[in-house]
Amino acid sequence: MKRVGAVVLAAGMSARMGQPKQLMLWGDKPMARHVVDVLLAGGVESESVVVVVGHEHEKVEESLKGSGAKIVLNPQYADGSMLRSLQVGLSAIQSVEFLGGPPPEAVLVALSDQPQIKAEVAQAVIARWRDAGGEIVAPKFEDRRGHPILFAVSIWPEILAAVPVGSPRDMLGVHSERIVYAEAGDDSVLRDIDTPDDYRRETERRV
Repeated sequence: MKRVGAVVLAAGMSARMGQPKQLMLWGDKPMARHVVDVLLAGGVESESVVVVVGHEHEKVEESLKGSGAKIVLNPQYADGSMLRSLQVGLSAIQSVEFLGGPPPEAVLVALSDQPQIKAEVAQAVIARWRDAGGEIVAPKFEDRRGHPILFAVSIWPEILAAVPVGSPRDMLGVHSERIVYAEAGDDSVLRDIDTPDDYRRETERRV
């Protein structure tokens, strides 16, 4: 069976929130830790989960202790480029020395400020890739693309060679014809948390 790892982007400065979102609680866990746990429950290999940290990286790393995730620092996190963080994560996850074993054949890319993602969505995206193949597999709800997004190893060189400006979403726009979709049951794949109002609304919705 083709193996799937994960790259969790948790390096941002959370300027609109005013505090590190990665460390804010979702239930009884920091958001970044919750996302890692959901991905593990969704079928990613525990040996192949990489979290890219930056702002407040020591605190974020501490919050992930015991999760099994491997930590890699994006030293240029302050430029705000999520694509750069993805490149840092992919570079780490394809390194046998860093990973301690062979790299997976695909990764799920998730955002640490999207704790609403569900294990069953991760499972559906992975199953869609294993059944249908493709270089990019994304969940969608009502024809809108969401997260987490799977990138097969065959497209990693293009991601790593891209100018590290902007977000992975920009690359998806360029390669829209290469995306295979998995249906999501609700809009949890679309929602993220950027501001205090977002956090308040989403935590209330979670209860």
